[in-house]
Amino acid sequence: MATTDLSHTLTTLGTTAWPARERARARVAAEVAFTIYTGHTRDQGTPYFQHPLAVVAILRHELGVTQPETLLLGLLHDALEVDPSAEALVSHQLGTPFAERLRAMTPEHRLEQRPKAPGDETRWRMKTAALPAEELLVRLADRIHNLRDLAASQNQERRRKFVRNLTDFHLPLADAARRLSPHLEAAHTLLNAEYVHHQQEVSP
Repeated sequence: MATTDLSHTLTTLGTTAWPARERARARVAAEVAFTIYTGHTRDQGTPYFQHPLAVVAILRHELGVTQPETLLLGLLHDALEVDPSAEALVSHQLGTPFAERLRAMTPEHRLEQRPKAPGDETRWRMKTAALPAEELLVRLADRIHNLRDLAASQNQERRRKFVRNLTDFHLPLADAARRLSPHLEAAHTLLNAEYVHHQQEVSP
């Protein structure tokens, strides 16, 4: 990993104010993230690594998250979705409990490296709804960035799907969870703003 990439990642995480032990862990996590995400691109054709960095920025600057471990979850939230075989690397470098948290945040068909099948969407929604508060917060920050990034997607069906899922799943889920923490309250507010924005886009 280039020094500039490492420096940018650590700056995005805000590690300057972290205790020494957490700063060292952040460097390891950044190296792991770079190893996993490098070579992968988003549907928009952008380098995949840009997405988890954007999720971390949302967590820090818009949702007020300062807990190092939550921010590291944000950095690696898609790691097992992008490369399920990287679970051993994550476990070795960051610990089995951390890897298990990522597994809980990853759709089963991705973990099993198979095409999406009937029933998978329902199972994924149930899995997401059962997440602890921190993991749910990361997933909502992920959804916020995905919605903001839709303008760069040429896939119209993908855009319709994300807006539909916002309306019938993510926004009600965020509404139900918003009293659990100020961070989740802020996430609900941002998701509601995205809802209003996309409704205005489709209005005649």
